[in-house]
Amino acid sequence: MKPEQPTKAVALFYDGESAPTITAKGSGEQAEEILRIAREAEVPLCDNGPLVELLSQLELGDSIPKELYIAVAHIIAFAYQLDQRASAPDREIPL
Repeated sequence: MKPEQPTKAVALFYDGESAPTITAKGSGEQAEEILRIAREAEVPLCDNGPLVELLSQLELGDSIPKELYIAVAHIIAFAYQLDQRASAPDREIPL
């Protein structure tokens, strides 16, 4: 049994025009704090270990590379759908 890896977290900012940028990242206790703040702010969370590994190699303020656009676009679309569901709970929105 291999030891459990420390938790990692990466936060992105997307304004709808420019490529998403890294606004926070960390591992261990720092990652737990990022996740806590996101939950309190009701920011949608996505658990995607391989993508977090890639994004965590970037520096704060960096835009995501073109190679990750599609993967990140799926997450942004998912977050948007969650937001739409929350604002119209009686309307059916496919996920």
